[in-house]
Amino acid sequence: MHESRRARLAALLAANDVDALLVTRGVNVRYLTGLVSTNAAVLVRDDASAVLATDSRYIETARRVCDGIEVMEQRDAAGALVKMARRPGIEAHDMSVALYRRLGGEPAALDGIVELLRVVKDESEIDALRTACDLTDRAFADVVATMVPGMTEKRIAQALESRMVELGADKPAFDSIVASGPNGAVPHHSPSDRPVERGDLVTMDFGALYEGYHADMTRTVAMGEVSGWQRELYDLVREAQRAGRHALVPGACTEEVDAAARDVIKDAGYGEHFGHGLGHGVGLEIHEDPFLRPAGAGRLEDRVPITVEPGVYLPGRGGVRIEDTLVTRADGPELLTRTTKELLIL
Repeated sequence: MHESRRARLAALLAANDVDALLVTRGVNVRYLTGLVSTNAAVLVRDDASAVLATDSRYIETARRVCDGIEVMEQRDAAGALVKMARRPGIEAHDMSVALYRRLGGEPAALDGIVELLRVVKDESEIDALRTACDLTDRAFADVVATMVPGMTEKRIAQALESRMVELGADKPAFDSIVASGPNGAVPHHSPSDRPVERGDLVTMDFGALYEGYHADMTRTVAMGEVSGWQRELYDLVREAQRAGRHALVPGACTEEVDAAARDVIKDAGYGEHFGHGLGHGVGLEIHEDPFLRPAGAGRLEDRVPITVEPGVYLPGRGGVRIEDTLVTRADGPELLTRTTKELLIL
C-alpha cells in the first residue's frame, strides 16, 4: 500500500523538475511510510525508492513498519536526507524558516503535492473510516439514551468521548462540541457547565478516530417538545443537508455542491445565518482537501470522503447543524454515518 503511494508520488516529481521530494510533514510521512512519529522525514526519489530518517525513539518502530525503504537513525532527519538529492523539492508549507536556511541552496517548493495524492482514498482507508463512523454512530445511540434535563454540556461531551473509546476507538477524532439552547448559535461552541433544559435544542458534533482515520458527525436533538421555530429551523437544515448530499457526485464542482445546500437556506431567508463552508474532506486529518465552500475551486473525484454539514445559527436563540461523512461514488454517495436525521425528541 505505502509502496504504491510512493510510486504515485514519484511519477509527479519529474514533471516538477526535481529528482526527489523531502517530506517533513508528519501526516504525509505516515501516509507514505506508515510511521507515526514527532520527528521523521522521508526522501522519495523519482524512481520511487525512498529513505526514511528518524531518531532513536522511533527507529525500531520504523524498521518494523516501513517495508521496502531504507531506514536510518538520525536526529536531524531532514538535514541528513536533503543531502542525498541533487535537485530536491521540499514541503515549504510545513518547513520552518530556520530549517529552510540550514538546508542551503534553493530547493523547489512543492507545497501540497502529497496532500493532493491523499484526496482520493484507497479501499483500505475507506474501511478504516467506515469503522470510525460506525463507532461514532454507536456511541451517539448509547449516550442519547441516557440524556436527561440537568446534564451539563461537558458531561455529555465526556460521555460521548469515553463511549467511543470503550467501543474500540483509538481516541476522539477532535474535541467534541456540545451546544445547548442559546449556545447552539455558536458553531464551534466549547462545552460548558450549562445544564441542558427542557425546550432546548442540543447540537453534538463529534467523531471517533480509528487507525488514524477521522469520523465526523453532527446531530441536533430536542430535550422535550419543540416550538414552532425550532421545528421549522430543523426541517430547513435537514432539507439543505439532503440537497448537499445528493449533489456529491464525481465531477461536480465543489462550489456547486456548496450552493446546492446554501441556496435552500438562502431561499428561506436565513442565508446570513449560515456563515461556514458546507463541508470538508476527512482522512488522516479531520479537515483536509477538498473543501466545499462558496469560493471553492476544483471538482470532486471518485472515492473522496467528505462531510456535508449545513447549519443555521440564530444569536440569542439557538441553532441547528446536521452533518454526515460520506464517500463519493460513481453510483451515488456512500453514507458512512448512518444515524437517523429525524429529529429526536428526548
